[in-house]
Amino acid sequence: MRGDLEWGTLPGLAAEAARRFGGREAVVDGDVTLTFAELNDSAQRAARAFLAAGIEPGDRVGIWAPNCHQWVTAMAGLHAAGAVIVPVNTRFKGAEAAHVLNTAGAKLVLTVGEFLGADYVAMLRDAGVDTDAVRLDNDEWLRFLDGADSFAGALPEVKPDDISDILFTSGTTGRPKGAMCTHAQTLRAFEAWSDVVGLREGDRYLVVNPFFHSFGYKAGIVASLMRGATIVPHAVFDPATALARVAEEQITMLPGPPALYQSILNDPRLSTFDVSSLRLAVTGAAVIPVELIHRMSKELGFETVVTGYGLTECSGIATMCRHDDDPETIATTSGRAIPDVEVVVADDGEVLVRGYNVMQGYYEDTAATAETIDADGWLHTGDIGVMDDRGYLKITDRKKDLFIVGGFNAYPAEIENLMLANEKIAQVAVVGVPDERLGEVGMAFVILRAGESATPDELVAWCREHMANFKAPRHIEIVEALPLNASGKVLKFELRAQARELLASNE
Repeated sequence: MRGDLEWGTLPGLAAEAARRFGGREAVVDGDVTLTFAELNDSAQRAARAFLAAGIEPGDRVGIWAPNCHQWVTAMAGLHAAGAVIVPVNTRFKGAEAAHVLNTAGAKLVLTVGEFLGADYVAMLRDAGVDTDAVRLDNDEWLRFLDGADSFAGALPEVKPDDISDILFTSGTTGRPKGAMCTHAQTLRAFEAWSDVVGLREGDRYLVVNPFFHSFGYKAGIVASLMRGATIVPHAVFDPATALARVAEEQITMLPGPPALYQSILNDPRLSTFDVSSLRLAVTGAAVIPVELIHRMSKELGFETVVTGYGLTECSGIATMCRHDDDPETIATTSGRAIPDVEVVVADDGEVLVRGYNVMQGYYEDTAATAETIDADGWLHTGDIGVMDDRGYLKITDRKKDLFIVGGFNAYPAEIENLMLANEKIAQVAVVGVPDERLGEVGMAFVILRAGESATPDELVAWCREHMANFKAPRHIEIVEALPLNASGKVLKFELRAQARELLASNE
C-alpha cells in the first residue's frame, strides 16, 4: 500500500494518473475512448467551464445520469473546480430527485434527456425543481464546455480535507440524508480497497455498479484512476449484454451484488460467450451462497473473489475478505476491518465502525449526525452482527429495519412514506422478504381508507410508477389491521412471520 498518498485530492489523483499512465485507456464507452492524459485534460477544461458558469468552490452540483464517459469527466471537472458532487439515484422519480437536490442546495444539475423510459428533465420540471440543468447526452454539454474558453483565471486550490461529495442515503426517519466525505477519506479508503482486492494496471473494469453509488463511483472510477485500470461504463445490467461486453472488451474486473453473478450463471447463453479474460470479482451487500463462490471460480473463471461490507456513512467500505480466504469464509462473512479502521460488535449486537473512513456528518442535519456518530467517534451502523476470533464479521440482522434488494438498500420507513401519498392507503407497513434472484424484496401490508377499494396488483403498479424500482414492493397484502404493541408500534417481526406463511402458501 502506498502510505504517502501523494495524490492528496481527487484532482491530484487525476493529474497523477495522467502522469503515470498517460496513453493507456482510462475510459472506453462505445465509440468514445479517453486516455488517462486526455481524461485529465478534459477534466481541467470542464473545471474551467464550471467556474465560468458561476460554480464556486464548495458549491454542490447534482449528477443525475447513468454510467457514461460524460459522468466521469463531469465528476473530475467538478472536483478540480472545488465543487462538491451530489450523485442522484437513476431509479428515482422526480419528487425523490427533487428532495436530494433541494436538500443539498444544488446550484446546478447535470442530467440526461431520457433513461429507462423516464424523461429526467420533465420530471425535474414537474417536481418544481428550479435548479439550472445541463444535459450530458447531447450538444448542450459540448456547448457548456465551450465556456471554458472564457475563463482566464487559475483553478482553485483544493485541499484534502475539503468535502468532495455528498451521497444521499435513507434512514429510519424515511427521508434520505446526505453523508459528507472528504477527498482524503475517499482516497485513503479506496487505496486500501484497491490493495486488498488486487486491482492492477491494465485491468479492464466493467463498471456495472451505478456511478451514483459509492460502489460505482469510488470503488469504480476512483480505484481505477489509482491503479491504471480501464473504466468501461455499463448503464443497464442485462446478463447477455454484460457477457457480450466482457468478451468484446476483454474484461478482467467485474464486481457486483450476488444477484448479478447468479443472473449471469443462470443465463442459457453463457456458453456462447468468451469469458476467459475474467480475473477479479468483488461482491457483498447480501447473503451469498457458498456454492455461488465455487461456481464463480469454476464456471466464470474468476481467480479471485472478494466480499466486503460498508455503508455510505463510512465512505462505502469497512471490512473485506482477503485473497487467501477460503470459499466458506468469503461466502459467510464480510471479512475483517480494513487497515487503520476499527470494527466492533457492541453488547446489543450492533456493528460499530470508527476510523478515518467515517463521514463528516449528514449535510445540515446535526441531530441525525449525533444520533449516528456517538461522542467517542463510533458510527452506529444499525446492522446486527457477530464477529469470530479472527475478527471476521457476519451480518445477521438489521437494527434499522432496512432490507437489501439486489445490492440496493431499501428502507421501509421511506417506502411507507411514499406509499401514503396514495389516497387509497390509510396505513402501511413494509418488511423485507426472501427472493431467489434479488436476495430480498419488499412486501407491504396495507390498510385501505374507509370506502376505498383497490387490488394488490393495482397498488404494486402504483408503487412502480411512483418510486424507484428497487423500493417498490413486489408483494402487497390488504389487511384490516396491523399487529401493534402496547405503545402502538407496528410489530414488524410478526409481519415477517405472516409474510413467510403467505408466500409459502402461494407457492
